[in-house]
Amino acid sequence: MTDPIADMLTRIRNAQRANHLNVEMPSSKFKLALAKILKKEGYISDVIQHKKGVKITLEIVLRKIDNNYAISEIKRISKPGQRSYIGKNKIPKILNGYGIAIISTPKGVMTNIEAKKNGVGGEIICEVW
Repeated sequence: MTDPIADMLTRIRNAQRANHLNVEMPSSKFKLALAKILKKEGYISDVIQHKKGVKITLEIVLRKIDNNYAISEIKRISKPGQRSYIGKNKIPKILNGYGIAIISTPKGVMTNIEAKKNGVGGEIICEVW
């Protein structure tokens, strides 16, 4: 697998389309950080790490509001073949503030709003609304 983050986002989209309430995937520190941001922003209900022998898996419990999923769209921006970086002065607003962009900065993984407050730029990982 060349892009584990794109795999994570695709698993979430596929689980929603199949009307599942949870999705499992191999875990990593970066995926856990992304999932914690999604939980903090209210897009998913819970994040659970399971240890099965040597392997550690990540279970994401999807959130539904009025029989619709909280995530309408989740889109990968920066890809291994074409990285997308942004300066602190050009941090985008997603859907006029209704969505978020997740940015990997030197101070850690954070949303576009937090990055703007901290005055840091970085690599735009994905957009969620």
